[in-house]
Amino acid sequence: MRSGLAALALLALAGCASSPAYQRPALDMPAAWKVEAPWRVSAPKDDEVRGPWWRQFKDPQLDALQERALAANPTLSLASARLAQARATVDAASAGLFPQAAFNSRVSRLDISANRPLTNYNSNNFSTVQSDFALSFTVNYEADLWGRVRGTVNAAEATAQQSTADLESLRLLMTSDLAANYFNLRELDIELDVLSKSIQLQRKALELAAARYELGATSGLDLAQQQALLDSTLTQVEILRRQRDQFEHAIATLVGTPAPLFSLAPEASLRVAPDLPLGVPSDVLERRPDVASAERAMAAANAQIGVARAAYYPSIALSPTVGYDSRAISTLFNAPSLLWSLGVSLAQPIFDGGRIDANVQFARSGYEAALANYRRVVLTAMQEVEDGITSTQALDRALARAQQASASAEKVLKLATDRYEGGVTTYLEVITAQQALLTSQRQAAQLLGQRMVVSVFLVKALGGDWNR
Repeated sequence: MRSGLAALALLALAGCASSPAYQRPALDMPAAWKVEAPWRVSAPKDDEVRGPWWRQFKDPQLDALQERALAANPTLSLASARLAQARATVDAASAGLFPQAAFNSRVSRLDISANRPLTNYNSNNFSTVQSDFALSFTVNYEADLWGRVRGTVNAAEATAQQSTADLESLRLLMTSDLAANYFNLRELDIELDVLSKSIQLQRKALELAAARYELGATSGLDLAQQQALLDSTLTQVEILRRQRDQFEHAIATLVGTPAPLFSLAPEASLRVAPDLPLGVPSDVLERRPDVASAERAMAAANAQIGVARAAYYPSIALSPTVGYDSRAISTLFNAPSLLWSLGVSLAQPIFDGGRIDANVQFARSGYEAALANYRRVVLTAMQEVEDGITSTQALDRALARAQQASASAEKVLKLATDRYEGGVTTYLEVITAQQALLTSQRQAAQLLGQRMVVSVFLVKALGGDWNR
């Protein structure tokens, strides 16, 4: 009866010491995103492996750059090493669940002092030279009644899972940064192509103004105005080339190549952003690796509470030993040389000046901090997705209007040139039309680049690609 009550008491104490039951906190999630046509709702399959999302943009050069970055980016290599460390920590912590066995041996020859301390003053001391041979097998085991070891293992496992999510988050961040830099660079290629065509047009207009000036049909003002416009456009070319170089250098670093050894040939072809399906907002909690990382951090912090609580209760260790000890190796394995010990050690804190209380409070505060960070990450995720959706819708409308404005500006320039050649208007009208065309074409190129970059960040905000 008494043994049964003692067992129940131990179970009750163990329950008090263990970590609180962990549950992912419930959050208020919207039922749907604010979307307009032609957005469609997806049904992501969370049990399927995510694919290389950048292939949806159908750009072979971007695909090749992403593969280089995944293979050679030093930041990814660092994160992979951190993950390996976290997994090794799990293995080390899990070893505490099992008995630890050790084999010990000792061989020595010693001279015992004749003046050594006495246990009996009636006995004489002698200086003795002798050998000592010993072999022993020792087992140590901590009885994890209060869940300290289990809590440590649970915390290590959650931390390793967090490291896995961090690696995925870093991979997503790196690939999205690479894609954003790439599309910014290609947008500048389109702008530079627009400027190049404008320069050709402006040079022809300069030749026309020069010819009319030589014939005396116009004053030198028309020629000077056209030359000033051409010089301004050439200045813009140099500015855009500098910006392009910076994006090219950033791409070089991401793919693990020194910037002086890396270059991308200009390519001014237009690109189309892929259609991205949207799931319900709660899908973001399962898709985004940074959300998963924050949730695993909470689980690890929760387990640490149990580890801290276990210090209130006695530490119980079993350490049996068996072996042989003899002064002569020939008699080492004789029966009289056998030695053994079997014991249990128990250590119970009585007074520690509040150290354990402080550690428990520290663990609880750590969990509260992890909870607050989790909520922050989720809210940021909701904001980023909604920003991506609204930006995409606005840019689609703006891009369509910019393309219409560019077409209209071409017509205006043709009419202004014809009117000038017919002597109906001044050359200022031609200059104004040229500037308006260049502005509208550059604006259309910039909006196209922004649309591609926003698509990249929307993919990132949704947590990457998934099979559909």
